[in-house]
Amino acid sequence: MNSASNSIDTQSKQSIKAVSELERAALARRTAAETFSDLVVSQAGRPWVIALHALWFGAWMLWNSGRVPGVHVFDPFPFMGLTTIVSLEAIFLSLFILVSQNRATRRADERAHLDLQINLMAEREATKMLGLLRALCAYHGLAEAVDSEVAEMLRETEPASIARELEKHLPSELRNSPVGDDSNV
Repeated sequence: MNSASNSIDTQSKQSIKAVSELERAALARRTAAETFSDLVVSQAGRPWVIALHALWFGAWMLWNSGRVPGVHVFDPFPFMGLTTIVSLEAIFLSLFILVSQNRATRRADERAHLDLQINLMAEREATKMLGLLRALCAYHGLAEAVDSEVAEMLRETEPASIARELEKHLPSELRNSPVGDDSNV
């Protein structure tokens, strides 16, 4: 093992393993269409695909320009056959991208919900520890036991109230966004 992996504590390693397992499970749940779409999208953005298209389009146009002696022109300018093929390719590529983006959005929503749950649990734990510390301060007669800021922090966090208050103060473009419905926060 290298020194970098030796410097990671046991809890961090367990967390990394748990996150990796969640990601593996999410990938395993993909449908065949989603897996194929992800593959197409991941390959379509590579430089070799751009180069291949440039060569293909260039060769098609040169072949059909009538400038190469002895070559039969099958799609003369304005290259309607090429236009049709490229249009169909663009349509299908757009659909593959949409399928991949929809899956990625669902996965991002799952992660956001998990983050929210973990954050709410951490908030409850921190509030409980703060209450215990306040009790210790009171037991020892320390002034911090009656600190108004601590008393405020000990109030239960209400995510729905915070979300409603945030909604009031967000710019109107963000409040009425059609992407996702977080009204049940």
